[in-house]
Amino acid sequence: MSQQNKITVRVWGDYACFTRPEMKVERVSYPVCTPSAARGVLEAIFWEPEIHYIIDSIAVIKKGRWFSFRRNEVSAVISIKEAQKWMNGSKEVKYIEAGGGGEDAAQRNMLALADVEYLIIAEILPTKKHSKHPLGVYIEEVQRRARKGKCYHRPGLGCREFAADFDWVDNSSAIKLADWQEEDLGIMLYDVFDPANRSAADEENPHVKPMPVFFDAKIKDAVMDCHPDRITLLRPQAKEVE
Repeated sequence: MSQQNKITVRVWGDYACFTRPEMKVERVSYPVCTPSAARGVLEAIFWEPEIHYIIDSIAVIKKGRWFSFRRNEVSAVISIKEAQKWMNGSKEVKYIEAGGGGEDAAQRNMLALADVEYLIIAEILPTKKHSKHPLGVYIEEVQRRARKGKCYHRPGLGCREFAADFDWVDNSSAIKLADWQEEDLGIMLYDVFDPANRSAADEENPHVKPMPVFFDAKIKDAVMDCHPDRITLLRPQAKEVE
């Protein structure tokens, strides 16, 4: 990875839940921040269609501790069609009834993390829709916004309600990492967007179709390597059409 394109941001928060996609009903967190959640933090700080982030590695400063709790959720979402009815003044709108024992309310357990802190080391790369500005302009903008605590929206640690604080890091080698020697974390979600497709976005095809990819996550000396050039991404096989 080019050192000129490299950025390091420190993130921390009271709570985090990086939900395993195989848990269909109740949320269970991965034991460490996922690359997709790290990308979401960076894009909350600064994003432009001319660039995209590649997560190089995630260093763990605080592992956090496991805790579980029950919370109220809704089991339904309002459709675009129902929202359009409401906008047009229709009285026949189906509302979501979540309070007072409504039919759309549900209580679910969550197994999450408390008191976590990470270093996100990432690479900024241009997309095909690259502007006339050099890449350094975007890197300086990320640095400026991270130092001042500016963001487009408050980043979250896996869930939007678990707000994250962040800061720019000049010298990551001076930060003491957690005592986490080595551990095989198994198959982890890398991202809901294939990084190869994100780099191909341009003016004619600005929208990248979701395609979840996974990888075999490993912790070594409190660092999880997740650069696509150094790991094997596991992509779902296309279904054969009969």
